[in-house]
Amino acid sequence: MNFKHIVFTLLALALLSFGLPKNIQKKVDKQIKATFEVEHFSLNPIVIDSELAKTLPSKFGLDNLFEIKTDSTFLAYAYISKAASKTDNFDYLVLLDKDLIVIKAKVLVYREDYGGEIGSKRWLKQFIGKTQNDELRYQDNIIAISGATISVRSMTNAMNDLLKSLKILHSKQVL
Repeated sequence: MNFKHIVFTLLALALLSFGLPKNIQKKVDKQIKATFEVEHFSLNPIVIDSELAKTLPSKFGLDNLFEIKTDSTFLAYAYISKAASKTDNFDYLVLLDKDLIVIKAKVLVYREDYGGEIGSKRWLKQFIGKTQNDELRYQDNIIAISGATISVRSMTNAMNDLLKSLKILHSKQVL
């Protein structure tokens, strides 16, 4: 292991101690418990090499891609990120099975007065079953929402970027 990798590892460990904001962590925990019907689980961060991370369409930091386990049994992957709305960002969660198929998408925190409909189960269910080989297209295979055009496009683009990133990470045998 060279000096660069040692420094990166130490930096990653130091930054991991900060973790997700408490309000986001609480909502993520609630979604995992409900989705997998478990009470106890661990979120283990997946650290992606910084050089590889720079090449990916999605943003990967030290606290947004996790392996979910209960005891020593793998349950799923969790990806937590932000996407743009009209004047702010919203936080969202994507849960993926072992084959990197979307099993749940959830808007965790939406900070606008309008467009919150993207957080509805009905709208978000269109992402379930999507894989790294799918391409999402606004007003084609992704339904538009009146009054939420920016947020819908943003979430669609964010999901496309995630799916493309997952394809790369899978091909590089990171996931």
